[in-house]
Formats: sequence, C-alpha cells, structure tokens
Amino acid sequence: MYYNFTDLRKILFSETYRNRSDSIIELVDNFQQIEGINIGDGDRNTIMAFQMEGLLLNVKSFKIPNLINKIIYRFFRKSKAQRSFENATRLLEYGMGTPNPIAFLEFYKGPFFDKSFYVSEQLNIDFTFRELIHNPTVSRREEIIRKFTKFTFQLHEHGVLFKDHSPGNTLIKMDGDTIKFYLVDLNRMEFKSLSFEERIKNFCRLTPLKDMVEMMSAEYAKLIHVPYDEVFTKMWKETEKFQNKFHRKRRLKKQLLFWRK
Repeated sequence: MYYNFTDLRKILFSETYRNRSDSIIELVDNFQQIEGINIGDGDRNTIMAFQMEGLLLNVKSFKIPNLINKIIYRFFRKSKAQRSFENATRLLEYGMGTPNPIAFLEFYKGPFFDKSFYVSEQLNIDFTFRELIHNPTVSRREEIIRKFTKFTFQLHEHGVLFKDHSPGNTLIKMDGDTIKFYLVDLNRMEFKSLSFEERIKNFCRLTPLKDMVEMMSAEYAKLIHVPYDEVFTKMWKETEKFQNKFHRKRRLKKQLLFWRK
C-alpha cells in the first residue's frame, strides 16, 4: 500500500462526487500500484489519469515538502492540494472554466505534513495555449488569442490573479463555433481588486512572440478602455523582462549542473 488510511488526516469531496468517496480514497491509497496514464513531467509533482467506474480522473500527487514546509503546511498554511480544490471551486462559481474539482486528500506522518493529492475530472481537449506559440498555422489562431484575452479580462474583473498564468496552464477545447478555456495548476491564486499594472503583468509568462502580445494588447485595450499603445508598451516590457529572467535562470542552472552531462 502506498499510504495507509490511518495516515489520512484531512479529506474533502465535492458534493457531486461524495458517493464515490470510498473508491477514490482507495485509488489514491494505491496511487503507485494502479495502472494509469502519466500526463505530468514528473519534475516536482506526478499527474496521472485513471479510468474509474466510467469516470476519467486526473490525480495530482504533490511532492513531499521539505522539513520547514512540512511544519508550515501542517499548522500554518493550506496545502497546495487544498488551495487547488478551493480555487477550482471558486472559479466555477464565477463561471470560469476549470476541470471539475472532485477532492483533495492530505496525509500526515506523526506531527508532520507529508503527502497531498488533488483529484479532478480529466478533460478531453484539443491543445493548450502553448500550441499557439509553437504552431502559428493553428486554425483560428487569432480568434483564439483574442477570446483568451477576453477570458483573462473576465478573470481580472472577478478579482482573480492567477500567478501561474503560463502557456501550459490553459487547456483549449474547440466545440464547433465555441472556444472553451480551462485553467489548471491552480494552487497559486490571489483574490483581490487588481490594478492596471497587475492586470498587464499577468500576461508576461504567456508567450515570447511579439505578434501574440500585439493581439492580446489590442483586445485588452478595448476591454479596459485604455489606449492600445499604453497597453502594448507595458505588456511587451513585462514580457521581455520575464523572458530575460527566465533565460538567465536557465543558463545558470545549466552551468551549475554541468556535471550531469
């Protein structure tokens, strides 16, 4: 067994899935033994998709934290799994897309926080936002980018600052003439009234491509009633700043880990 039920200290299910609680707890309890599809990169967390009783589940197993965070998550701060569940629930209340949250589970060892899981529905999608960067010939690309910008504007209007607003964290489903967006990796969110600077900076991780930034700036400028030049200048400046920082960190990491070659 991966974890024993007696180690389980906190669990919460969405009301819709409460009748499946025993099966889901058993699945998590045997997470490493049950055959599933690995859909995560495995660097920090493990994400698996499982078929269970006609339902396709997405189970995210968060990495066991270091000693300090074991204490923090045990006594002072909500776990990443709990924040993911609560933030997904809140997004749905706002009418924003995210896979349906099913449950979060936390395991403790003695006085310390140990392992946590977030369970949601696994969606069948067409691609992520990243595809728009790597494949500029995607059908209806400009329309998708503009509608995604409106989706982000609606997030901001609801007071949602999605701190991991990056190209891999928006799933896109083409449903006839309708384009649907779903946010994932939800544990880092802040809910508050957003300033103009915070709104525009929230786009900085999404793409290094200037043409995409131009499209997002043009659409956001219309929605927020601010001149295009002002929005684009700020958005492109924040994008370049993020890209420079990202590539500096990557070069430094390669230099420090040269021995792995």
